[in-house]
Amino acid sequence: MTTPLDNPGSLGDTLLDEKTLETNDDGDHEKFAHYVQKEKIVESAVTGKPVIALCGKVWVPGRDPGKFPICPDCKKIFDSLK
Repeated sequence: MTTPLDNPGSLGDTLLDEKTLETNDDGDHEKFAHYVQKEKIVESAVTGKPVIALCGKVWVPGRDPGKFPICPDCKKIFDSLK
């Protein structure tokens, strides 16, 4: 599976969308809004397939990203691609 990190130049004009990290691990209280390619968000909404954030987090989006701070790793990677 290829991720945006494998080919950063492929992000070009791709819009990014923020989504929330969800885990099933009760010990993981760390929650962030992550950067994910927009078409992957749409695909996930239709199929339920997990998405991969710029930082490498994998999850199925489902919460309001506005309620969480932006993932510092995603932001750093996104800013370096501009």
